[in-house]
Amino acid sequence: MLSTDQESLLADGAPPDPQAHGPFAALRRVLPAGEVIRFLVVGGFNTAFSLALYSSFVLLFGRLLPQSDKPIIAFIAYAASTPINITVAFLCYKHFVFRTKGNYLKEWLRCFTVYSVSSLVGLVIVFTATKLLDLSPTARPYAPLLAGLINSVVTACYSYFAHKKFSFKR
Repeated sequence: MLSTDQESLLADGAPPDPQAHGPFAALRRVLPAGEVIRFLVVGGFNTAFSLALYSSFVLLFGRLLPQSDKPIIAFIAYAASTPINITVAFLCYKHFVFRTKGNYLKEWLRCFTVYSVSSLVGLVIVFTATKLLDLSPTARPYAPLLAGLINSVVTACYSYFAHKKFSFKR
Protein backbone atom coordinates (compact mmCIF):
# COMPACT_ATOMS: atom_id res chain seq x y z
CA MET A 1 0.00 0.00 0.00
CA LEU A 2 1.33 3.43 -0.96
CA SER A 3 1.40 6.33 1.46
CA THR A 4 -0.39 9.55 0.61
CA ASP A 5 2.96 11.17 -0.23
CA GLN A 6 3.88 8.32 -2.61
CA GLU A 7 0.45 8.37 -4.27
CA SER A 8 0.84 12.03 -5.11
CA LEU A 9 4.04 11.43 -7.07
CA LEU A 10 3.98 10.73 -10.79
CA ALA A 11 5.50 7.57 -12.26
CA ASP A 12 8.84 9.34 -12.71
CA GLY A 13 8.86 10.41 -9.03
CA ALA A 14 8.05 14.06 -9.78
CA PRO A 15 5.18 15.80 -8.01
CA PRO A 16 2.15 16.44 -10.24
CA ASP A 17 1.76 19.87 -11.82
CA PRO A 18 -1.04 21.66 -9.96
CA GLN A 19 -2.03 23.38 -13.24
CA ALA A 20 -2.16 20.12 -15.23
CA HIS A 21 -5.91 19.85 -14.74
CA GLY A 22 -8.77 22.26 -14.93
CA PRO A 23 -10.68 24.12 -17.59
CA PHE A 24 -7.66 26.00 -18.99
CA ALA A 25 -5.03 23.22 -18.81
CA ALA A 26 -5.13 22.46 -22.54
CA LEU A 27 -4.90 26.15 -23.36
CA ARG A 28 -1.86 26.57 -21.06
CA ARG A 29 -0.12 23.65 -22.77
CA VAL A 30 -0.74 25.12 -26.24
CA LEU A 31 0.08 28.71 -25.27
CA PRO A 32 3.15 28.83 -23.00
CA ALA A 33 2.97 32.21 -21.23
CA GLY A 34 6.50 33.48 -21.91
CA GLU A 35 6.43 32.47 -25.55
CA VAL A 36 3.02 34.05 -26.14
CA ILE A 37 4.12 37.30 -24.51
CA ARG A 38 7.31 37.37 -26.61
CA PHE A 39 5.21 36.59 -29.71
CA LEU A 40 2.86 39.49 -28.96
CA VAL A 41 5.73 41.93 -28.37
CA VAL A 42 7.63 40.83 -31.49
CA GLY A 43 4.35 40.68 -33.39
CA GLY A 44 3.64 44.27 -32.40
CA PHE A 45 7.02 45.31 -33.76
CA ASN A 46 6.56 43.24 -36.92
CA THR A 47 3.09 44.71 -37.46
CA ALA A 48 4.36 48.28 -37.01
CA PHE A 49 7.32 47.59 -39.31
CA SER A 50 5.21 45.93 -42.00
CA LEU A 51 2.53 48.63 -41.90
CA ALA A 52 5.18 51.36 -42.10
CA LEU A 53 6.89 49.70 -45.05
CA TYR A 54 3.59 48.96 -46.81
CA SER A 55 2.40 52.55 -46.21
CA SER A 56 5.68 53.91 -47.55
CA PHE A 57 5.25 51.81 -50.68
CA VAL A 58 1.62 52.98 -51.04
CA LEU A 59 2.85 56.59 -50.98
CA LEU A 60 5.80 55.85 -53.27
CA PHE A 61 3.79 53.96 -55.89
CA GLY A 62 0.96 56.46 -55.59
CA ARG A 63 3.40 59.17 -56.68
CA LEU A 64 5.15 57.03 -59.30
CA LEU A 65 1.84 55.83 -60.80
CA PRO A 66 -0.65 58.66 -60.19
CA GLN A 67 -2.98 57.46 -62.96
CA SER A 68 -3.46 54.02 -61.32
CA ASP A 69 -6.48 53.13 -59.22
CA LYS A 70 -6.04 52.81 -55.45
CA PRO A 71 -6.66 49.03 -55.39
CA ILE A 72 -3.86 48.55 -57.94
CA ILE A 73 -1.49 50.76 -55.89
CA ALA A 74 -2.40 48.78 -52.75
CA PHE A 75 -1.79 45.48 -54.58
CA ILE A 76 1.65 46.60 -55.88
CA ALA A 77 2.68 48.00 -52.48
CA TYR A 78 1.64 44.79 -50.75
CA ALA A 79 3.48 42.59 -53.26
CA ALA A 80 6.65 44.70 -53.00
CA SER A 81 6.74 44.92 -49.21
CA THR A 82 5.82 41.31 -48.39
CA PRO A 83 9.22 39.57 -48.99
CA ILE A 84 11.00 42.16 -46.86
CA ASN A 85 8.40 41.93 -44.10
CA ILE A 86 8.58 38.12 -44.06
CA THR A 87 12.37 38.17 -43.69
CA VAL A 88 12.27 40.68 -40.82
CA ALA A 89 9.51 38.68 -39.09
CA PHE A 90 11.46 35.44 -39.55
CA LEU A 91 14.58 36.87 -37.90
CA CYS A 92 12.60 38.31 -34.99
CA TYR A 93 10.61 35.11 -34.39
CA LYS A 94 13.69 32.91 -34.67
CA HIS A 95 15.83 34.89 -32.24
CA PHE A 96 13.32 36.35 -29.78
CA VAL A 97 10.22 34.12 -29.70
CA PHE A 98 10.93 30.50 -30.56
CA ARG A 99 14.70 30.78 -29.91
CA THR A 100 15.78 28.04 -32.27
CA LYS A 101 19.40 27.41 -33.26
CA GLY A 102 20.74 26.83 -36.75
CA ASN A 103 18.50 25.74 -39.64
CA TYR A 104 18.30 29.28 -41.05
CA LEU A 105 17.48 28.29 -44.61
CA LYS A 106 15.04 25.53 -43.64
CA GLU A 107 13.17 27.74 -41.16
CA TRP A 108 13.24 30.76 -43.49
CA LEU A 109 11.71 28.65 -46.28
CA ARG A 110 9.07 27.33 -43.86
CA CYS A 111 8.34 30.91 -42.80
CA PHE A 112 7.89 31.86 -46.44
CA THR A 113 5.55 28.88 -46.85
CA VAL A 114 3.42 30.01 -43.89
CA TYR A 115 3.33 33.57 -45.16
CA SER A 116 2.76 32.48 -48.76
CA VAL A 117 -0.58 31.06 -47.70
CA SER A 118 -1.46 34.22 -45.78
CA SER A 119 -0.07 36.41 -48.58
CA LEU A 120 -2.41 34.93 -51.15
CA VAL A 121 -5.31 35.53 -48.80
CA GLY A 122 -3.82 38.94 -47.99
CA LEU A 123 -3.82 39.98 -51.64
CA VAL A 124 -7.55 39.28 -51.77
CA ILE A 125 -8.18 41.04 -48.44
CA VAL A 126 -6.14 44.13 -49.39
CA PHE A 127 -7.69 44.46 -52.84
CA THR A 128 -11.27 43.81 -51.70
CA ALA A 129 -11.06 45.87 -48.51
CA THR A 130 -9.56 48.80 -50.43
CA LYS A 131 -12.44 48.68 -52.94
CA LEU A 132 -15.04 48.50 -50.15
CA LEU A 133 -13.44 51.19 -47.99
CA ASP A 134 -13.09 53.43 -51.05
CA LEU A 135 -16.91 53.51 -51.20
CA SER A 136 -17.05 55.33 -47.85
CA PRO A 137 -16.38 59.08 -48.06
CA THR A 138 -14.84 58.99 -44.59
CA ALA A 139 -12.49 56.07 -45.27
CA ARG A 140 -11.72 56.88 -48.92
CA PRO A 141 -8.48 58.84 -48.31
CA TYR A 142 -7.13 56.04 -46.11
CA ALA A 143 -8.62 53.01 -47.88
CA PRO A 144 -5.34 51.26 -48.84
CA LEU A 145 -3.84 51.90 -45.40
CA LEU A 146 -6.92 50.64 -43.55
CA ALA A 147 -6.99 47.56 -45.78
CA GLY A 148 -3.37 46.87 -44.81
CA LEU A 149 -4.29 47.15 -41.14
CA ILE A 150 -7.20 44.72 -41.53
CA ASN A 151 -4.93 42.26 -43.28
CA SER A 152 -2.29 42.54 -40.54
CA VAL A 153 -4.78 41.56 -37.84
CA VAL A 154 -5.92 38.50 -39.80
CA THR A 155 -2.31 37.48 -40.48
CA ALA A 156 -1.25 37.82 -36.83
CA CYS A 157 -3.99 35.49 -35.63
CA TYR A 158 -3.07 32.82 -38.16
CA SER A 159 0.72 33.11 -37.93
CA TYR A 160 1.32 32.23 -34.27
CA PHE A 161 0.06 28.69 -34.60
CA ALA A 162 1.48 28.19 -38.08
CA HIS A 163 4.96 29.26 -36.95
CA LYS A 164 4.81 27.29 -33.70
CA LYS A 165 3.64 24.07 -35.35
CA PHE A 166 5.48 24.35 -38.67
CA SER A 167 8.14 27.05 -39.18
CA PHE A 168 9.93 26.66 -35.86
CA LYS A 169 8.77 23.16 -34.95
CA ARG A 170 11.22 21.60 -32.50
